[in-house]
Amino acid sequence: MDIEELKRLLVELESDRVERTESTSKTDKFCEAICAFGNDMPGQRLPGYLFVGAKPDGSASGAEIDDRLLLQLRSLKSSGNIQPLPTMNVQKLSLGGGEMAVVEVFPCDMPPMRYKGQVFIRTGPSRDLASAQQERILSERRTSAAKTWDQQPERGATLADLILSLFALDYRPFAVSQAVLDENHRSDEQQLAALRLYDPRAGHPTHAALLLFGRDVLYFVPGAYVQYVAYDGVDRAARVRADRRFSGDLITVLRGLDQLAQDLAVARPIPVEPLRERTVYAYPPIALHELLVNAVIHRNYDGSTTPITIYQFSDRIEIQNPGGLYGDLTREQFPDGSAYRNPVVAEAAKYLGFANKFNRGIARAQAELQRNDSPPAQFRIEAGFFLVTIFQRSEA
Repeated sequence: MDIEELKRLLVELESDRVERTESTSKTDKFCEAICAFGNDMPGQRLPGYLFVGAKPDGSASGAEIDDRLLLQLRSLKSSGNIQPLPTMNVQKLSLGGGEMAVVEVFPCDMPPMRYKGQVFIRTGPSRDLASAQQERILSERRTSAAKTWDQQPERGATLADLILSLFALDYRPFAVSQAVLDENHRSDEQQLAALRLYDPRAGHPTHAALLLFGRDVLYFVPGAYVQYVAYDGVDRAARVRADRRFSGDLITVLRGLDQLAQDLAVARPIPVEPLRERTVYAYPPIALHELLVNAVIHRNYDGSTTPITIYQFSDRIEIQNPGGLYGDLTREQFPDGSAYRNPVVAEAAKYLGFANKFNRGIARAQAELQRNDSPPAQFRIEAGFFLVTIFQRSEA
């Protein structure tokens, strides 16, 4: 432990990395603090510290810090009440004008961490029980440390649930070099497994395979479709003038969305100088394409029955997908940071030519909007959904 850093943290009253307690016997309080630090809700990936024998102002309380107390604190790790087991250190240190026991707790690689079945987190200087939504966010971090949802096997599916000709003709040639294909004598299972589309240990296709080549995608993933609605006004109270649903295998869905982007673009020429024109769009098709593909790649498919929605109003288009930022990605890091909820799906979009580069879709969309003299896209990021709004280019 860094003594100078501990001295600094000890006197920071508004910190999500510090908890002080004068008590030396409140085991439940100690365990809740350890659990909260392990869950690292702010996503800082830095250790948290429980100062035992510290007053609220950071000075030593004068409590006796003996070997019995240190042994008691160390035993909290292996008591079985905190799961998964925390990674922590316990030391007796001279701080705040006296002695304290300091428990250093490292962020858990497989959250959410629970104490007696409950998930504790820190929000600012407070320790609280996690909401269902906060637990989901922590669970996604656990998934990102292990296998993401799209790499996990669907245990109710077999190869018969896949359109293998779609894999062989429309996907494999783009994902595997021709030299490998020419020498390919592997089984379907082995070929799919090489692309993380089949789990040979479980003996089942992965969720990504069902999304990409499933005969009945909605049977396994009920929310895996896109709903488009056009309103004859500025809100959903207006008359519906058109609607369309995109469903089926993901290749078909992406191709349909590509055509939708072209249909919604509405090109028109404008003069830029005598005898010269340039084409502008109500909505730049490349920007629409990038934002629609982004929604498909990054949406939450796991347990969600909510589709991606595209609402077209008289002055704007709103694209909303279930699932906010994934894993450790924060609002401050967006849109420059990256964390892929569905990396196999993202790779498929790249192989098939629907995505040019990883983590460049939003930047490319904004550049196309600027080139078209359109307002920049606006983003609303919530724990349960992601909403992007693009505005129609003015006639001027």
